[in-house]
Amino acid sequence: MATSSFSRGCFVFKPSAKKKKMTVGLERYFTHGSEGSESSEVRFKICLDLWNKVKMETEALQDELNRNILDSLLEFTRKCSSTRDHSDWASQMRASEIPTAALVLGVNVPDHDMTFQSLSDLLRHSVTPHVASLQAKECGALKHLMKRVLERLMGTVVAVGDEEEEELQQTDPELQKSVHCSLTALCDWYISKTKKSSCSAPGKKRSSSVVDGQHQQHPVVIIFKDLEAFNPRVLQDFILICSRYIQRLPLMFIFGIATSPSTIQHMLPNSVSSLLCIELFQSLSCTQHLTTVIDKLILTSSFPFKLSGKVMQVLVSIFLYHDFSVRNFIKGLQLALLEHFHSQPLSSLCCRKNEAQLNVQRLGPADLERIRQLPSFKRYLKEQEEQDNLMTDDAHLKDVCQKLIKDLHKYHKNYYPILRCLHCLTSSLPRYPLGKQIRELHLICLEKNVWESEDYQSAMKLLKMLAKGELISLLQTCAEVLQPVRSKKMKNALVQLEELLAKLKLLDAAAEVAPSVEENLTAPVRNLQKKTDLFQLQKMLLEMNESRRSKRMSPFEILRNEAVDFVDSLVKNHLSPPESKPLYEVCYYTSSATVRRHLNATPRTSIQAALSSPYSYIQNDSLKTEDGTVSNAAPDICIAYKLHLECGRLINLYDWLEAYSTVVSAAEGSNPDSDGFGKVDEVKHARFIRAVSELEFLGFIKATKKKTDHVARLTWGGC
Repeated sequence: MATSSFSRGCFVFKPSAKKKKMTVGLERYFTHGSEGSESSEVRFKICLDLWNKVKMETEALQDELNRNILDSLLEFTRKCSSTRDHSDWASQMRASEIPTAALVLGVNVPDHDMTFQSLSDLLRHSVTPHVASLQAKECGALKHLMKRVLERLMGTVVAVGDEEEEELQQTDPELQKSVHCSLTALCDWYISKTKKSSCSAPGKKRSSSVVDGQHQQHPVVIIFKDLEAFNPRVLQDFILICSRYIQRLPLMFIFGIATSPSTIQHMLPNSVSSLLCIELFQSLSCTQHLTTVIDKLILTSSFPFKLSGKVMQVLVSIFLYHDFSVRNFIKGLQLALLEHFHSQPLSSLCCRKNEAQLNVQRLGPADLERIRQLPSFKRYLKEQEEQDNLMTDDAHLKDVCQKLIKDLHKYHKNYYPILRCLHCLTSSLPRYPLGKQIRELHLICLEKNVWESEDYQSAMKLLKMLAKGELISLLQTCAEVLQPVRSKKMKNALVQLEELLAKLKLLDAAAEVAPSVEENLTAPVRNLQKKTDLFQLQKMLLEMNESRRSKRMSPFEILRNEAVDFVDSLVKNHLSPPESKPLYEVCYYTSSATVRRHLNATPRTSIQAALSSPYSYIQNDSLKTEDGTVSNAAPDICIAYKLHLECGRLINLYDWLEAYSTVVSAAEGSNPDSDGFGKVDEVKHARFIRAVSELEFLGFIKATKKKTDHVARLTWGGC
């Protein structure tokens, strides 16, 4: 943070409370239950660095992806504010309407907050300081909408009525007199604000400016974040009121639309929509956004933490079939990152190559024993002759681990460029044999040897049928992918690829077929036109097949086959699954069930588990019971839930109450032989009513009209 001062001094910048709280929470999560404090501190540091890197890069990607549409919106606001003072007829007609930007963002609603926050900040810094953002949940009625607009623009307390104004003055006598809720008050405030700024000192920013010789006023921008959720009647009334003040107040609307621009026509009648001058703005689709995030953040060797195929499939499935939210996808990635570094003691090696080699030397005997127990290391051990030495000599094992970690980094450095090259070649083919998106190809490569699949083999056959221009274009794209990679193998591959391109460019544009070959091919076809029997037809077809096999290939076909074979060799050398590499467990998170359990919430299962076994949540020793039973000291709702499981479709409330009272009396230590044991008193009756009400609120029971003293059971089966 930059500072300036006339005197020397010490400046202290305290971190934000939110960031400090998050850091403390992560540190507690790592140190809780950890075996080695030094190892947990190293893993915590690496995890925190990667966490911050994910956050920073995703925010930068978000700003970069929204840059075009935000710049267009800024230009629109400047243009609308400058046309108000033009004297031509068209500008005057436009000035009588409220400029409105219809911003179509898509159905990924959780991501809209970041977009609108960036838009509000840009508008305040470069166009106008008068910006108000609204959400439907806080604008249920017209008076509430007007109040939110005035409060966020004027920065003062707004009273909806006289009674509310008196209450505000009584609660806080020092509070200044509140502003009446009307657009007249906003107009007066805007005029006074404009005059005050125009008369301010020359060094201060003025409220109006001159652009291209025209006097430009700062507009008043009102952003409706979720237009579909607003009450149509409230929105119509607000627009009608604002249209009466458009000559006194330079208003401008921004509608955040999640579905379709036709929403405006459905919500607003023609008499209201005619008061708006609407311009449409379309953002990138959420799938394009996800593709960019995966490409820049996951499919890169600079990010050491990796996801297995099943974990990535879970995150992509949640994105495609639940919310289309890239923000939630990033949260899932951060969850996997946190779980990996907490549950995998060897994750201290999941960092940059130099740091990982240093951390190998710091491994203790327990960590080295964990390395020996890794499935990938056991497979590697079977292929080595020095098995006994690796199992007994810790120093030698550390040296071997350093080499394996280095090889793992080299594997990632070569894997992603070849993956991009293969995607460039196959995504242009018809029907996309290996998937249109690069993430689909990546998932295939993570699960198995991609060259053994039928889709890959069909893709190679299709590549051997490409025309010269298409082949050269695709190979040039592959050369551009390999160009920035700093790897010896990739540099050698680039040299061979450039040699193939040079040979292809030297060939003539059209390759002629030899006449003798052409005659051999056309002669059997002419014979087929004559009448013949089945035996002769089979003989002629075999002759045609043999002639095609013996056909001499053209120079272009030879080079094309050579290029495809070269790509095939690169794929087989560098796109093997990560599970085939020793020590891949230190970088790859594989617990897809944990990610699915945390992200795919199942409220009913969680509630039933809590009611069936309250000890798992409360951690009270008195609640420990055998499986399938509930302690009589459990909360009332747990007892009522357990008793309701023993009933059928209809539950008699009186019988339920008596059973509950018996269980509670046993919990209170009453003598079972006494006369008052199990009797229902007022306290037990009230506790039972509350427990039944809570079960009804959670959706386990409901009232029924068949019998007034019964309730219907709604859920069946255990958790």
